[in-house]
Amino acid sequence: MSETRPPAKFLRILTFSLFPFAFSLVLTAAPAGGQDFPSRPVRFVVPFPPGGGTDGFARILGARLTELWGQQVIVDNRGGAQGNIGTALGARAVPDGHTITLAHQGALVVNPHLYSNPGYDTLRDFAAVSLGTEMAFILVAHPSVPARSMKELADLAKKTPGKLTFASTSSVPHLVGELFKLTTGTDLVHVPYKGAGPAVIDLLAGHVNIMFSNPTSTVPHVKAGRLRALGVMDSKRNEALPDVPTAVEAGYPALGNVIEWYGVVVPAATPRQTIARLNADIVRALKAPDVASRIQAMGQSVSPSTPEAFAKLMREEYARWGKVVKESGAKVE
Repeated sequence: MSETRPPAKFLRILTFSLFPFAFSLVLTAAPAGGQDFPSRPVRFVVPFPPGGGTDGFARILGARLTELWGQQVIVDNRGGAQGNIGTALGARAVPDGHTITLAHQGALVVNPHLYSNPGYDTLRDFAAVSLGTEMAFILVAHPSVPARSMKELADLAKKTPGKLTFASTSSVPHLVGELFKLTTGTDLVHVPYKGAGPAVIDLLAGHVNIMFSNPTSTVPHVKAGRLRALGVMDSKRNEALPDVPTAVEAGYPALGNVIEWYGVVVPAATPRQTIARLNADIVRALKAPDVASRIQAMGQSVSPSTPEAFAKLMREEYARWGKVVKESGAKVE
């Protein structure tokens, strides 16, 4: 007995009538906007050694993201070359959001102008996720230095040219020291370090005299009396050190707006929906009261942003510091 088949025309009509329904099922089954992210532990590359402001920020943020995602965020400290090594590693990571990189101001917007080949192109290789924190530099000194203010330090440096040493942990604090020298007409000796951890150790031991530092690295030592804060490089005082005058109060307005920032970036090819998911969760984490209070206790101001706003800041800062480096003639080979 032969099988009865529907007419071919009927099959075509049936196929096309069912197509929209089938397509809607595919869309429903597909993950929307990074909802399946992260699917495994996330590496958080920090381009500096443990013990500094970058490490402190990353560990606080990473701990909260671990709670939000149910996936471990592993802080991976990759110090060296003033942040170039770790930042280059982040640029080469697989662009799926499972490797994020701490965006350090010096590494991203200063080093490309100082080094002939830092290993990455900031404006080409990275996509901005969010700004994280902002903080003004603090000038601190070993207690053996007989100065209790920025002016007294400048006077001392003028009396002993080429004798006082200042530590730097990356390119920005190095340029801050150079700016101090130009502003005060003094001669200080620059001593570079791979990160805040080893620099602070030497400062505490008296092997170097002063340091232009982010607050995280030195505020606890100032409060403990192991270091002396001489001034805040801002127009307003730091809440963690309310008794320390600003550079503007000390009579040096040119040193009154020297701000360091941290943020989060990913490789440029990372999908937009993954960046949006990362941004939403990082902003949520930073706005949590307990997270914000812990970061503020280190002397940093929590400043989350949209990816677009952070990208704009990066472009502006890239141009600003490029001009400073060009005018100063500074170069690192």
